[in-house]
Amino acid sequence: MSDKNPDTAPTGAPRRNFYGRRHGKTLRPSQQGYLEEDLAQLSPGPVDWDVNPERRPLDLDALFGGKDVWLEIGFGGGEHMVHQAVTHKQVGIIGCEPFINGVAMLLGKIRAAGAENIAVHPGDARDMFDVLPKASISRAFLLYPDPWPKKRHHRRRFVTPEHLEPLARVLKPGAVLRVATDIPDYVRQTLEQVPRQGFTWTAEGPSDWRAPWDDWISTRYEQKALREGRTPHYLTFLRS
Repeated sequence: MSDKNPDTAPTGAPRRNFYGRRHGKTLRPSQQGYLEEDLAQLSPGPVDWDVNPERRPLDLDALFGGKDVWLEIGFGGGEHMVHQAVTHKQVGIIGCEPFINGVAMLLGKIRAAGAENIAVHPGDARDMFDVLPKASISRAFLLYPDPWPKKRHHRRRFVTPEHLEPLARVLKPGAVLRVATDIPDYVRQTLEQVPRQGFTWTAEGPSDWRAPWDDWISTRYEQKALREGRTPHYLTFLRS
């Protein structure tokens, strides 16, 4: 058995701290089967540093046949991404999620829905940003990201320059960024940081925060927020 640390960056890779879980409860046999049978064929291409140290860009035209490409950052259990893929069959959707239990859940949903326009990266979105061509993504989703509620942990949130700058690079001019969160301070930081990276918030006032999108599907995280008395907020930005 190899003693290599899977979290050790290969030579040339930037030092990136990862915060959060990669594994949870033991997978059910069916979920383990999804990972073994389906995950490799849903790969968007060489993303990780150990297989693409030169950081060659992905060929999205070959991957999705020239369709517009959307990106979901942290897809959780995958219900939203599968819903979008089935609703918008004219696009291709790439999902990034380092939590392997969530990846297994997504693969089961893809099988059940018969979705054929999804690619899956079971890892950090920052590695995906490295290999996405500039201005190649038409829509991105950041839905109920880890809130890191303690003030000293706010730098770990996605809505910081470390993540937003490369995201802005891969989005097309006019691309849509959707953010959903039930944490008021995350709303504050999002409205503070995202416009600094070349985005325009489309809402005219706070009342618009609570208006979900026409093609929205309620997720487990939204339902948890509502059960616990927190108000979901929905923010839409356009890439300049």
